[in-house]
Amino acid sequence: MREKITRSEIRHVAKLARLELQEEEERLMTDQMNNILSYMDKLNELDTSAVAPTTHAIRLQNVFRKDQVEPSLEREEVLANAPQSDGASFVVPKVF
Repeated sequence: MREKITRSEIRHVAKLARLELQEEEERLMTDQMNNILSYMDKLNELDTSAVAPTTHAIRLQNVFRKDQVEPSLEREEVLANAPQSDGASFVVPKVF
């Protein structure tokens, strides 16, 4: 099998990622990346011309309820639950 990625490329990417790889780790990474890339070649052999493009493997449906306008609470009722209010809004500590 021809190498698709070399140890020098692995070393370069590791340097960019600020990773220190030992000699054995470089070899292992090179082997693993080449296996992954070989598998991608295998997948590219498949005829997918009749497969519709999708964003998910399974069909998803929106699980949210429909937007419906409903009456909201009265201001006085809401402010009754506030620890502090000025009659029109909540009063909270200043944050700088």
